Amino acid sequence: MAFELKQTMKLAQQLVMTPQLQQAIKLLQLSRLELVNMASQELQENPLLEESSVVDMEKSLLEGEREKDRGPEEVKGELEGVKDINWDEYMQNYEYYPRPVPPKEDPGRGVEATLTKKTSLVDHLVWQLRLSHLSGKEIEAAEMIVGNLNEDGYVDCPLEEIAHACGMEISFVEQVLSRVQELDPPGVAARNLQECLILQVRRLGVGNTIVEAILKDHMQELEKRRYDIIAKQLREPLEDIHAAVSVITHLEPRPGRPYAGEEPLYIIPDVYVYKVDDEYVVVLNEDGLPKLRISGYYRNILSKQGMAGTDTKEYIQDKLRSAAWLIKSIHQRQRTIYKVACSIVNFQREFLDKGVSFLNPLVLRDVAEDIDMHESTISRVTTNKYMHTPQGILEMKYFFKSSITQKAGKKISSETIKERIRQIIAQEDPRKPISDQEIVSILKASDVDIARRTVAKYRENLGILPSMKRKKMF
Repeated sequence: MAFELKQTMKLAQQLVMTPQLQQAIKLLQLSRLELVNMASQELQENPLLEESSVVDMEKSLLEGEREKDRGPEEVKGELEGVKDINWDEYMQNYEYYPRPVPPKEDPGRGVEATLTKKTSLVDHLVWQLRLSHLSGKEIEAAEMIVGNLNEDGYVDCPLEEIAHACGMEISFVEQVLSRVQELDPPGVAARNLQECLILQVRRLGVGNTIVEAILKDHMQELEKRRYDIIAKQLREPLEDIHAAVSVITHLEPRPGRPYAGEEPLYIIPDVYVYKVDDEYVVVLNEDGLPKLRISGYYRNILSKQGMAGTDTKEYIQDKLRSAAWLIKSIHQRQRTIYKVACSIVNFQREFLDKGVSFLNPLVLRDVAEDIDMHESTISRVTTNKYMHTPQGILEMKYFFKSSITQKAGKKISSETIKERIRQIIAQEDPRKPISDQEIVSILKASDVDIARRTVAKYRENLGILPSMKRKKMF
């Protein structure tokens, strides 16, 4: 058998993941904050990039009119035409990155600049200790106890370890603990839930009553709502047990909650949806996004002969390609978000008009086919993006819900079924809560046939307890 070498030609298409393509794909799935941080980093690393000033915005509006009629393009595999651009001519014509939204006047400092630090639980307790009549040794032990409280206000460390760290007797630390438990908020520095509730009951002046007796000896029955057993064991009327349980249910199981250090998370929508007459208008939120352009200083270097050597020009052109691709990718990202948002509005118009009960089933493929893009592109665009709609601020992923087929063959969104379950439970009699099987029967009467385990799953997603734990005896 003979071996021989041959040369053949083969034509094939192949997608090359160039660094520019990877950057463009990464930009699609970035949130607003991540995009701002990335642009700030590029401004520091690339000398040809600079942020356009407010003065340039009038010119950008004129350029934005030219871009208005252009449809969004999906990310391509190659940096098409970049190597063939006449950069000298490009520098003469390119002035700014177009922005369709005019700048707003700065009214001064925002509300955030006037906010003060929230008082923590430790600060609140230490402030009270400074005003109490405690000795220096007691203050030291008390501060050690306060420093070992968790965010709920419970002692998160054994007293033996605290006593060992302070070099004190355990009995002395226990005495100091009782003094700390007298501070505000009621129930603070407890070692468990039972002790926390008993401290609050005594602060209310109902200690040594049925309320404290239930907390001391009948916690398990209380958790399982076995009030008849509690009444029998305490030899008290059931009405008195109900009254005592009513007091207990108004206690605070987490006394440190008002001083929790969690700060509110503010969401800035990427897209605004307004209803004008009978039509919905989609507006991109451009506030706070980077307004990038090519530096005029380096533009002059490239345009004039003899101002820089060959190596310098090659370096500037390399950075210029990177800057031009970044600007193009950001612009393309915004146009793609706009087109995806418009498609979602077209599919979910009934939801925007009437609410969550009319949310239509939608998958990524529906939007991808509508705007002629790939499903993966739609998935990246809708990640960490938010829409401000007449029904509230919602994540763009919220509109993509699985569907369940009704008896008549019509499909209904899973989110719509969750809303129906929530409404059914909200209208139930608290003394006779509706079970999951009864909810299945009610939904089946409205041509929605789902299994009991599906109802239980949706109920848990809504944060609703089972019927046994929702039952109220009084």
